[in-house]
Amino acid sequence: MSEQPRVRTTEGVVEGRRRGGQVAFRGIPYAQPPVGRLRFAAPAPPRPWEGTRQAARFGPLGPQSVPVRAPSAKGTDWLTLNVCTPDPSAAGLPVLVWFPGGGYMTADSSDPMYDPTALAEAGLVVVSVNYRVGAEGFALLDGAPPNRGFLDQIAALHWVQRNIARFGGDPDLVTVAGQSAGAGSVAALLTMKPARPLFRRAITHSVPGFHCTPALARQVAAALADRLGTAPTAEAFGDIAPQRLADEVTALGADLPRHQQSWGRLAHVGIAVCPVVDGEVLGETPWTALSSGRASGIELLAGHMRDEFRLFSVMTGRRGTFTDEDARTALDLLAPAPGGPDAYRAAHPRATPEELLETVFSDATFRMPSLLLAEANATAGGSSYLFELGLASPALGGSLGACHSLDVPLAFGTMDSPIGKQLFGDQPPPEAVAVSRELRQAWVRFVTTGDPGWPAYHPDQQLTRILAAESQTVPYPEHTSRRIWAGRPPAPFDLDLTES
Repeated sequence: MSEQPRVRTTEGVVEGRRRGGQVAFRGIPYAQPPVGRLRFAAPAPPRPWEGTRQAARFGPLGPQSVPVRAPSAKGTDWLTLNVCTPDPSAAGLPVLVWFPGGGYMTADSSDPMYDPTALAEAGLVVVSVNYRVGAEGFALLDGAPPNRGFLDQIAALHWVQRNIARFGGDPDLVTVAGQSAGAGSVAALLTMKPARPLFRRAITHSVPGFHCTPALARQVAAALADRLGTAPTAEAFGDIAPQRLADEVTALGADLPRHQQSWGRLAHVGIAVCPVVDGEVLGETPWTALSSGRASGIELLAGHMRDEFRLFSVMTGRRGTFTDEDARTALDLLAPAPGGPDAYRAAHPRATPEELLETVFSDATFRMPSLLLAEANATAGGSSYLFELGLASPALGGSLGACHSLDVPLAFGTMDSPIGKQLFGDQPPPEAVAVSRELRQAWVRFVTTGDPGWPAYHPDQQLTRILAAESQTVPYPEHTSRRIWAGRPPAPFDLDLTES
């Protein structure tokens, strides 16, 4: 049996495993475990170790706020990353750093949907990162830095700069990438001065428009503290067992409808804890930072799904049941003010209540934040490349459409993963195989050269790649929504609905 590959990092030697033609190193710490005195603190540099550290298994997950907990490795080493490389002895390979999504409530780099094999076979060094989520990562607590999950990501990028050349990668050719909350993380990193020198390009799939004002975030933390019988401080929360805290965030999420009058849009989208525009770690939203010139543009590949909201309406069993009142509430809460609800009704005079609701939810949560990020990045001097996934999932009789998360197994080439099979079946249709190949090649080409293979987006032409059974490059297809949202980027969730 051949000796397993070893790499000496700045902290010590790690031993990986050969997987086909690649080498995988898993569970490498990029910061100390954020427990004890380090709980709710900024990430601390990892401690060096003697001897050889086995890097054969994924690191343990930090507490995840989800209704059903998946089994995870035991331990408190929550801040780890994984590296898959074509060849540790190579030099100058392009690097993709992946931040998993999950509504800022979960983030699991070990999900088989994120298997990097196909991307590594194409010549990329792929790094995937676990970071703090839920209350551990994003609750606004007295005595703790805000947005600790983002600080974790920056710490991981510092690790990449120190070490990725030892795995065959080029530290000057790093692309950060993510989907959903992972894409929201990447969008935030674009505007953070400490982060920008750490990467060259960015990929965002389905950027969410989810941020809180400090006033709302403090009220959410206070409500969470009341449920726990404690105070909304880092010291007090430090006495609460991590999983109990995560479970209480889950329970608060289920209880959000009770808070709709005071928490408005936050309660309606079902996310209890999300990033805070705190003026310290995150000075402003990515859209305002880029469009104002306070952040410079970058080479950006951005995209969204045609039917973003469909996943949630089907999963919750609500599809086919939405009423006029549901549509009116969604328009009043989510359409941009002033005049947004009337603009949607005028633009879609024959739409059913469900069609109106689905359109405004898709726009407000993912489609328009993604489009407006691409436009703001171009305004800031960057090159933006935009796509929309129009390929429908064959699952459930096609009712999912081109829904949220459908793109991930396509980009990673993991339609044979458990989630991939749920979305595409045991035998993916030929058009899905073709779109997967095109999207994956676009990723590899963009990470390597900065060009995914279609023209850059400019506000005058609005050229957009439509990924479908017959892909084509056309003017942006959601032009009606674009007009409604023009000049009105997503505002942070706030207590005063009329002012947000």
